[in-house]
Amino acid sequence: MRLLEYQGKELFAKAGIPVPQGRVAASVEEAVQIMREHPAPSVVKAQVLVGGRGKAGGIKFCSDAEDVKGPAQAILGMNIKGEIAKRILIEQRVDIEKELYLSITVDRASKKPIVIASAMGGMDIEEVAAKEPSAIAKYCVNTAGGYWPFIGRRVAKEADIPAAVTGQFVSILGKLYALFFDVGAMLLEINPLAITKDGKLIASDAKVDLDDNGLIRRADLEAWRTDLPDHELEQRARRTNLNYAYLEGKGNENVGVIGNGAGLVMGTMDAVRAAGGEATDFCDIGGGAKADVVRNAVDIVTADPRVKALFINIFGGITRGDEVARGLIAALDGGTWKKDRLVVRLTGTNEREGRAVLEAAGIVAVETMNEGAAKAVAIAKS
Repeated sequence: MRLLEYQGKELFAKAGIPVPQGRVAASVEEAVQIMREHPAPSVVKAQVLVGGRGKAGGIKFCSDAEDVKGPAQAILGMNIKGEIAKRILIEQRVDIEKELYLSITVDRASKKPIVIASAMGGMDIEEVAAKEPSAIAKYCVNTAGGYWPFIGRRVAKEADIPAAVTGQFVSILGKLYALFFDVGAMLLEINPLAITKDGKLIASDAKVDLDDNGLIRRADLEAWRTDLPDHELEQRARRTNLNYAYLEGKGNENVGVIGNGAGLVMGTMDAVRAAGGEATDFCDIGGGAKADVVRNAVDIVTADPRVKALFINIFGGITRGDEVARGLIAALDGGTWKKDRLVVRLTGTNEREGRAVLEAAGIVAVETMNEGAAKAVAIAKS
């Protein structure tokens, strides 16, 4: 579950991480009241889950109750990459001297939380990695030992964090690490982690992605879901207990992805990108998916009009290949999705039986993930 900025900053504040003073509003009247109570140079930010809101006009400025009306009216209801801004965050403007980057996520290779930091904040970390790879520091934390200040100092040195704020950086990283486990996060990102002109560190933005499987322990976080601007297909998937994500795929190389297992799905999306395509959306059908589950997944993924080809990657464990094959055929039966725009990689338990079922229905399955990704991208381009 991805959180909106104001929700992430609320978690940061509770953890003791400095954030700008701010309040959220859902109407122009609420925005005016906030500025009337706290008149000061402020930033009005659209609360959406997609990136690029600044370029889309979703960030504006104001100073008092009168001049907040225009920004609030302009942003509330704004369509930003298909997502409607239903809330705005009004927070006091930060006088920034320099922008840093700090995040904690899961390193799947080492199976440990990994700290990523850079003195080049305020831009996509992928762009920094491409242009200045030496500007990024990474450290995998051994969970048995946990976080210690020496880790923060090492990361700060390798990331070239200014010495004047190293002490604050070490403290904030420790609090971020504790929060990572407290809320069951998959990603905590501060970009930018701003150095103010008076020498303070403050989280100027917040990106938080929580593990849905851990929300059962945190009813307070689960309650936030009603505030999230989930896409209608994500809402539809949730009603059928499917793990679905609507992505920002663009162009004519859009491929819908279905797989059984989060790791396999992510690997499949990487394979699609390596083949020159883009994953438009994906659905994880889990380990024990039956025919009706697969049918629901196909119906939801292909309901996205951007999808030009569908790549289904199933590794059989407890999922039987013949069950998956029947689900695919049932999902396609009577629907508008064409079989010639479908690529299936089916391997594992009962894979031969599953492939026989598919071939009998006129669907050809490939043997490897890379082969399937290349085929799906070629179909999408055609």
